[in-house]
Amino acid sequence: MTEKKPHKGLLVISRHAESEWNLLGKWTGLTDVNLTEKGAHESTMLGELLRDIDFDGAYTSDLKRTKQTLAGIIKGKLADVTVDDKSIKHHPALNERDYGDLTGKNKWEVKDEIGEEAFNGIRRGWDYPVPGGETLKAVHGRVVPYFEAEILPRLQAGENILLVAHGNSIRALMKHLEGIDECDMAEVEMPFGTLLIYYFEPNSSLPRTKQTRKIDNCRKNSRINYENNLKMHLRKPKFLRSIF
Repeated sequence: MTEKKPHKGLLVISRHAESEWNLLGKWTGLTDVNLTEKGAHESTMLGELLRDIDFDGAYTSDLKRTKQTLAGIIKGKLADVTVDDKSIKHHPALNERDYGDLTGKNKWEVKDEIGEEAFNGIRRGWDYPVPGGETLKAVHGRVVPYFEAEILPRLQAGENILLVAHGNSIRALMKHLEGIDECDMAEVEMPFGTLLIYYFEPNSSLPRTKQTRKIDNCRKNSRINYENNLKMHLRKPKFLRSIF
């Protein structure tokens, strides 16, 4: 009986874990804050969910909360194994949305000031203006070209790539990968403690399938909760060892 070949061409996406300003309910944007103790622990749990996947490279934003999350993921995945930094790239194109004048303000206090409709427009809208900041559309305009130029060719060549970014930079990329309509973007979320796994066939510009894995905070150890999307056929495959 012929041994089944492992899947390659996987894009695994993680949002950074809880940061200090997430805990305080502040709009963080480009402010470079650290993870909380809880965030550091949860990033390690995310790594435990990825022990069956071996990666050829990783990408983060230019902000330290994504770098710290990646470090936690590697720790949870490989324990004491050292990873070659040459396999990791950091780039500002993957940064969080710039919240401009709202940066550092408490989200819920702002909601009380401006009302729920304007608040939801700022927080989840596609092209809703933010004084001195970016719209989600603008974030899409920098994230997708970087993905297509730097990451997509590696996926098409059969490499497995880990990407750690932010709620809005990930939402922008999800729109591109899943063909989500602009009017539906308000419903698109990227929660903490969640991994998105997209499978790319050779030379394909868009993923064929998507898998979701989540950490279980009700248990001491990580376990995989599977949600199948886009006619998902990946289950829990074994992958060839590469960089980490």
